[in-house]
Amino acid sequence: MKTERRAAGAVLVELVLALPLFLVVMYGLLECARLVYLWNTLQAVTRAAVRAAAVTDYNDAAAMEQLRQRALLRAGAGALAMGAPVDGSYLRIEYLWQDAAGALQPVAQGARAPCPALNLLYCLRNPNGSDCIRFVRARICSPADAASCQPVPFQPLLPPLPRMDWQGLALPPSDSTARAGALGYQPGSALCAAPAPPPP
Repeated sequence: MKTERRAAGAVLVELVLALPLFLVVMYGLLECARLVYLWNTLQAVTRAAVRAAAVTDYNDAAAMEQLRQRALLRAGAGALAMGAPVDGSYLRIEYLWQDAAGALQPVAQGARAPCPALNLLYCLRNPNGSDCIRFVRARICSPADAASCQPVPFQPLLPPLPRMDWQGLALPPSDSTARAGALGYQPGSALCAAPAPPPP
């Protein structure tokens, strides 16, 4: 009888000593699994966004917002499932032109055609012009800096344990680039007014 009580007490002491270590290992595994999930899912998000942006009118704010929501696998506004803080504001869509050497550069907001039909004319006039949208790029960037694509820091789902620092980890930008499609142009749609050309 005494031996059984001592054995039961020994098991309880061993459990108390092993349980914290087990929970720390499980916490680390869960967060690492979530990090791998985010790395894979963000690539799928940018691929879906760039495919949709290649055929969506960039002037239609409602269509662009819907594009972002669908790319984030959501029916409405909100963050990516299990991917906070990534929401539509983190999904950056850029329109690019290609110079004669083949390098891709962002089309300046002021140089962008006011409508997709006019972009087709710009590209017919000069396929390597800085106002001809030939490619679309989607990537995950911090919305705090609009000038450059700063990485988004990884935020653990659970509060970090002491001596477990996730601050050095950042989510990848997951760049995806595709050739621009119709950009929302519908055959037979009216041509918008072109801006006045710059003075010589």
